[in-house]
Amino acid sequence: MDNDDTAAAISSNTLHSEPRQEEEKEEVPSSVDEDQRVYLVPFRWWKEAQDSSSSEVKRGIPYAASPSSPYGGPMKIFNNIFNSDVAFNLRKEEELSCNGESVEVGVSSKDYALVPGDMWLQSLKWHSDSKNSSKEKSFSAVEEDMSDVYPLQLRLSVLLDSNVLAVKISKKDNSVECFRRACKIFNMEAEPLRVWDFSGQTTLLLLNDRNKILKEPQKQTEQDLLLELQVYGLTDSLRNRAKKDDNGQYFNGTLNGGSIKSSSFARSSSSNLLGVSFEAGTIGLTGLQNLGNTCFMNSALQCLAHTPKLVDYFLGDYKREINPDNPLGMKGEIASSFGDLMKKLWAPGATPLAPRTFKLKLAHFAPQFSGFNQHDSQELLAFLLDGLHEDLNRVKCKPYVEAKDSDGRPDEEVADEYWRNHLARNDSIIVDVCQGQYRSTLICPDCRKVSVTFDPFMYLSLPLPSTSLRTMTLTVVKADGSDKPSPFTVTVPKNGKLKDLTQALSAACSLGADETILVAEIYNNRIIRFLEEPTDSLSLIRDNDQLVAYRLSNEVKEAPQFVFVHQQIEEKSINGKLILNWKAFGLPLVVRKNIANGSDIREVYDKLLAPFLEPEEDPADNNDDSGNSANEVGTDVCNTKNTRLNGSPETSDKEESDAQSGADFQFYFTNEKGAEKGSEIGMDELVMPTPMPERLYVLVSWSEKMVKRYIQPLGLLPEVFKSAFFSKKPQESVSLYKCLEAFLKEEPLGPDDMWYCPVCKKHCQAGKKLDLWRLPEILVIHLKRFSYSRFLKNKLETFVDFPFHDLDLADYIAHKGGQSSQRYMLYAISNHYGSMGGGHYTAFVRHGGDRWYDFDDSHVSSISEDKIKTSAAYVLFYRRVEDA
Repeated sequence: MDNDDTAAAISSNTLHSEPRQEEEKEEVPSSVDEDQRVYLVPFRWWKEAQDSSSSEVKRGIPYAASPSSPYGGPMKIFNNIFNSDVAFNLRKEEELSCNGESVEVGVSSKDYALVPGDMWLQSLKWHSDSKNSSKEKSFSAVEEDMSDVYPLQLRLSVLLDSNVLAVKISKKDNSVECFRRACKIFNMEAEPLRVWDFSGQTTLLLLNDRNKILKEPQKQTEQDLLLELQVYGLTDSLRNRAKKDDNGQYFNGTLNGGSIKSSSFARSSSSNLLGVSFEAGTIGLTGLQNLGNTCFMNSALQCLAHTPKLVDYFLGDYKREINPDNPLGMKGEIASSFGDLMKKLWAPGATPLAPRTFKLKLAHFAPQFSGFNQHDSQELLAFLLDGLHEDLNRVKCKPYVEAKDSDGRPDEEVADEYWRNHLARNDSIIVDVCQGQYRSTLICPDCRKVSVTFDPFMYLSLPLPSTSLRTMTLTVVKADGSDKPSPFTVTVPKNGKLKDLTQALSAACSLGADETILVAEIYNNRIIRFLEEPTDSLSLIRDNDQLVAYRLSNEVKEAPQFVFVHQQIEEKSINGKLILNWKAFGLPLVVRKNIANGSDIREVYDKLLAPFLEPEEDPADNNDDSGNSANEVGTDVCNTKNTRLNGSPETSDKEESDAQSGADFQFYFTNEKGAEKGSEIGMDELVMPTPMPERLYVLVSWSEKMVKRYIQPLGLLPEVFKSAFFSKKPQESVSLYKCLEAFLKEEPLGPDDMWYCPVCKKHCQAGKKLDLWRLPEILVIHLKRFSYSRFLKNKLETFVDFPFHDLDLADYIAHKGGQSSQRYMLYAISNHYGSMGGGHYTAFVRHGGDRWYDFDDSHVSSISEDKIKTSAAYVLFYRRVEDA
């Protein structure tokens, strides 16, 4: 009987002789959807919850307990000394009513019930709700003292030729403290003990044993079966001993509105046995392991796992509403996987879970979430809510419904019609809890035709209006050579056009009436593009771009533009051999002018370089040509033949010096990139290419002497926006109500989203206005922090000031009647820290009264309310608060 090798274990759903596997810490495929563990609870505690339930009460099997030891008196003391096991028999009592309606049942403190995990959790939830019924309506999710749950190992065997179960509890199978508690629980000296089995495990055990005897009548040996019970509500040391909370107030056993810190035993016993890695004594505080960039998924799942009505729903009998035949659904697999995960997250004593099964299901139906790349928690949330809705849609056959225009009818009538049509095709727990309705008004700009429709919404995506402005820094260069380049910083609309930038820059630099602005982007000392289209979006300009604005004259608009690109000799030593290459340097210069010959080009170039001439030193130190003026430099040009025209001469230092000794500048026509040398420009009349291009590119080769005499025209150009590494940019702040107002304001449709006017019979850029009409019980608000374009991804770090306890939308809803409350309370936040592509997601959850918890993947910790509001808030979850 004591041989562990001969002991078989009872699995959580069937009785068999295979060893019992411990609960896995990660998701595994399973067809068992509910908590299959067996709980031993006070019968009276369980019966109270069942009597208040409208569902049919499950019938139980009553057993009376009796001591299995035949010894009494002094022999009993002697037996207890040498036999440390607790042993007793359970005999079925046929005379008791099977549903436990006898008047005597439940009166004794020694009446216990064996219940399955799902029934225990429902009872626990009922008791939790009844305790909070007198308070402000709070989470209906369970919040109890889970330090009062501990495992107890029992060895069961069926006595031959009877329906009696022999039970033995050994010190070898249990911890010292658990065995001590078992001795008190199953002490039958003071009063009789009865056990009511509502789990069906004893019946299954008796049936299996009877079948085994019929098949193998010669084998009369008894075999132990190991059953692990989860004992709840029978911890006298915790129930009767008053404890103190953090605020110095005493409580007995449970603390309404908050989690309970367990006793020293609970930390050493329950935490170790159940593998609890966070604050012991609570349920619903189970972390999710990061499987590799799955923090986005964990954050969204934790927010949904603490949404009140969804918790109640998925911890109940949600399977009966699965619609596997819905062509828009996922055969019920997403709902089943999500429901399984929810039950494991809310199981008592659960360790951090690895949601691999859910991740696989998600990747199967949404390939964009496959692999281990980082994704958007809001995009996952949108897909999951829609998938759950279709999997749980109560409408099996969707009728065809034709949308009708308002045609002047009252909005209330049209809104109700649209909502009825929506419910005729969509009816699920997601629609019940998460979907609202808004009014969409379109006005034709030509005929003023008004079209009103009403559409459902699952969440609100709000813009951040405080980030509508952007500062940009550009370098302004005068084309007449009258001054050095100067940086100017201007403020423009973030989503503005190029014309907004040129207008702001013109005002900042006091542009003359006879001047115009030409904006160009510089990279590697060359112009890579000109920004000339006034309607180009400023979102195409990145913060680290370098922009130059050239002030050109309007007097000769038809004249071509000359773009001067500079290059100088660069020495490199490769394998001991000196290599000389031409390298571009400096800021390209642009001028608009009619130029007839090469001497004019030199004259214009000298004028452009005048602001960059180094100040002259003491004449006594200038023994060479240092006293020459800029004009003298320009005219003292030798028409020596250049050594190389390919831009990459491989000559000795002496040869290059000889070639450049008589030339200060050499001019060549080149291409847009400035990488090729064309024909050299002499002093004579220019041979212009035909047809005449808008811009002519001139490559200027500088001698070493000229490089020393001039300040390099470029130096360091400022970036469009340069944030200091150590300095903190003043954080922008905006109210959540301002975001909502920006979402609801009227704006014209974009050119890619034109509306077809039935009166004008054409597509037009109509004005669109949204209004909230019907609010859901759970309001999900998405803050649009990420902006995407063809070339750019950006994150907005704006601080959004959102209310905790009283989000009042009464002033923002168009339909004033029909709902009792438009006030909401915050209960969860999905946060995103860091930048695009390399950030991290967490979740803040309000759990048990007013306590907040930080869910950072598998790590769960408490957090004070004053730390909840951050610029990382990305998705806000609100629940409706009914008016008193």
